[in-house]
Amino acid sequence: MSEKINHITSVTSITSGTDRHDLNTFQVNLEDVRSHQYGVAEILEEFSVEQKLYILKRMEQDHLESFDDLPPTGAFMIEKIQSLDIHEAEQILKEFLRDHDGDVNITMEYYDFVEALSNYKSGLESESLSKGLVSEKNEVAEKSEAIVRERSIESEETGKWNDIFDWDLQVRTEAGMIAFWSPYPEVRAVTDPYDDPETPCETLRVYVLGLIWVVLGTFIGQYFSERQPGIGLGPSVVQLFVYPCGVFLSKVVPKKTIKIWKWNVALNPGPWSHKEQMLTTLFYSVSGGSVYAGHFIVLQKLEMFYNNPKFTFGGQILLVLASNFMGFGLAGIFRKFVVYPVTAVWPTLLPTLAVNKALTKPEKKENINGWKISRYSFFLITFAASFVYFWVPDYLFTALSYFNWISWAAPDNFNVAAITGSYTGLGLNPWTSFDWNIIGVGCFATPFFSHLNAYMGSLLGLCLIAALWWTNYKWTGFLPINSNRIFTNKGRVYQVTAVLDENKKLDQAKYDKVGPPFYSAANLIVYGTFLALYPMNFFYVVLTNFKQLKFALVGLVKSFDFRKRHSTYEGFNDPFSVSMKRYKEVPEWWFTIILLICIVFSIITVEVYNLETPVWTIFFALVLNFVFLIPFVVVYASTGSSMSINVLLEMIIGYALPGNGTALNYVKTLGTNIDSQAENYITNQKQAHYWRIAPRALFRVQMLSVIVNSFVAVGTLNLVFNTVEDMCTPHQPQRFTCPGSTTFYSASVVWGVVGPKKVFGGLYPILQWCFLIGFLLVFPCWALKKYYGRTIIGKYFHPIVFTIGIMIYAPYNLSYLTPGFILSYVFMYYIRKRKTAWWEKYNYILGGGISGGISGGIAFSSIIIFFAVKYHPKNISWWGNNVNANTLDYNGATRLNVTTQAPDGYFGPRIGHFP
Repeated sequence: MSEKINHITSVTSITSGTDRHDLNTFQVNLEDVRSHQYGVAEILEEFSVEQKLYILKRMEQDHLESFDDLPPTGAFMIEKIQSLDIHEAEQILKEFLRDHDGDVNITMEYYDFVEALSNYKSGLESESLSKGLVSEKNEVAEKSEAIVRERSIESEETGKWNDIFDWDLQVRTEAGMIAFWSPYPEVRAVTDPYDDPETPCETLRVYVLGLIWVVLGTFIGQYFSERQPGIGLGPSVVQLFVYPCGVFLSKVVPKKTIKIWKWNVALNPGPWSHKEQMLTTLFYSVSGGSVYAGHFIVLQKLEMFYNNPKFTFGGQILLVLASNFMGFGLAGIFRKFVVYPVTAVWPTLLPTLAVNKALTKPEKKENINGWKISRYSFFLITFAASFVYFWVPDYLFTALSYFNWISWAAPDNFNVAAITGSYTGLGLNPWTSFDWNIIGVGCFATPFFSHLNAYMGSLLGLCLIAALWWTNYKWTGFLPINSNRIFTNKGRVYQVTAVLDENKKLDQAKYDKVGPPFYSAANLIVYGTFLALYPMNFFYVVLTNFKQLKFALVGLVKSFDFRKRHSTYEGFNDPFSVSMKRYKEVPEWWFTIILLICIVFSIITVEVYNLETPVWTIFFALVLNFVFLIPFVVVYASTGSSMSINVLLEMIIGYALPGNGTALNYVKTLGTNIDSQAENYITNQKQAHYWRIAPRALFRVQMLSVIVNSFVAVGTLNLVFNTVEDMCTPHQPQRFTCPGSTTFYSASVVWGVVGPKKVFGGLYPILQWCFLIGFLLVFPCWALKKYYGRTIIGKYFHPIVFTIGIMIYAPYNLSYLTPGFILSYVFMYYIRKRKTAWWEKYNYILGGGISGGISGGIAFSSIIIFFAVKYHPKNISWWGNNVNANTLDYNGATRLNVTTQAPDGYFGPRIGHFP
């Protein structure tokens, strides 16, 4: 410490504002900031150098090689903490304890530490009230000291926790980080506590690059969307292309200003800024790639499916626009629920911010556990290494991809294949893959408690599936244990065309011969869990987040009161919301107008283009999404786990409109896309909120992006219809076999044509009780959270994420979770706790979510591998590529033989008694 102090010099102030509710407090001039050096010694005079270094340590910035040149964030926070009144700091901590009680993204250690600081002074004050009570020190204070001292033992190992040695300093430090930045280290790692409104953001070059990449990405993604495997440019790949393109434009475009109507537009406003990089990334990510409604269009246009020649380009574009923009309308309305609240962390989007920060923001030199490499250099190394490595498991040594080593040891063992197999088994294996495409890079982004809950749920799912299979419950023993296919009563794959007439409707005579479709044990568990999860998710979120939801609902109602002007940020006093008040807001009624226009588009589509869909189903899909979307995104925002409404939609429409596959497809397309697009728009808004992107700028680029994406996608899809021969046939030469649309079609037949009444009511009546089971489970889970929330189980057990983990099966299995779970423990728990500074600087760069070096490397590598060696196959035949194909797990197996063990050679209800 003394050596560091000797190398400290004085500097000028970085900012002057001190009111945490004043937007000017968070405003700086980045050009001036970057042109100065900020040391520690004379950033104001109240704190000593040692105290300022403690503040830097709490922010994990004490690893700087030189304290003569602090990061602007460090200088900014030191000044804010020094200027913070101690009484206001105490109030901030009390508000934190109230607002974050039960917050799964706040560790118990940190919450206990803040609570100890908050209670410590009151204990000392009560001690001085009477000399007779000196020997009876306040119990709360003693408890607080005990907690902190317990944590201080841990601090010797982690360097994170300290005893209360300077109460005033420590209270102001914690309160300052909460009030002027964020209580979450993961958020501090990818954001800044200040904003410069003059930073170029919505520039002409943003629109130029955004449009180019949206057109290119949509064309590639949509053209190959019906190919197996598909090819596309994900946002993580385009994000990397955007940066050099932006830098290139900043160097070659002349610095001139042109007049467009009433606006003066600068062609080159200077260096490519971090806000331009983020806005262009959001420009693409909100829509780039194929459209979900494309599956519906394929089914309507092709003769082998529903063959509706009247569904022309006009109907197609109306459908795509309506399905895309309905989600946009709901996302704007739901901002108060999951964008503005501090507790809505959205962990899966943080890696995108980390990569953009590494690309665009300079950083000071640090030495963290011997690591001196910059974020940008680390990103480039990670990207290059993952690019090269991906060739090994994907092409040269494919056994590393599905590391099915237990099956290799016993290739013909039936039980080994069923329980440990990675292909058709349940995947119980201590290490299952060395392929990042299977491991998933979410282990660097999703919180560890979320991984843990999902993994425990998947273990329960494994036990339930095995129990059903070995007891032959509902004839599952005659079918593969883990399959998402549907089967006939002879164990063969169910061909839906075998029970349809020439009009693609159910032919009862054919159905009486073929029989109903049957589900594997895994599929039964997945469907049952889906149905239980809907009521569980809704009521659990309402009970545990009631105050947050009530506050947001009241604010939402107020926003539609046109007699008074209400800010959308009203009631949100965190640093990001306060600083965003600088920019013009997007009022709720803008989003409402978009929603109404989409409803009109939808009505025109079903009425004019012969889609056999009642108009009421449009409003039904909208209302169902309005009800369930809030609890969905509340869980998603805090845990990184998402779910869809599609199964519930299929079931209800299947009951309401039996025999109508087209109507089911339309409602499913509209309802499911509302859900997914709303979540997509919301995550865009949160990223913009974190980086202070002007809301109206984001609104404009999102609108333009979706419009362009919609027209290009529909045009590209029609180009595919006209240029690809034998599309959607099993042996199409270029592999345009339409895996997604075929699944879409099969689901419409099972749920729409055959109908859930036959499948569930007749074959699997227990599934109807899953709704009640899910509802009843809410109350013990809520009680655990309410009354035992300060215990490890009560705080970190999340029943929704746990239940989602059960649904990993059919067709996936435990092998897809195990490596990611282990790495999540290493990076999101152990390193995050023990090596926090390293974790904050490098973790999100290493990978995670939708961006990062690993995912970018995979994207580039997989595209090149496909065109180089798979488009015209050049196979390498050796043990490392063939060993998995020689196992029983690879080929699949059933426990019971239909021919020899089923009565009359088939299982299930007897002929003549089919449901």
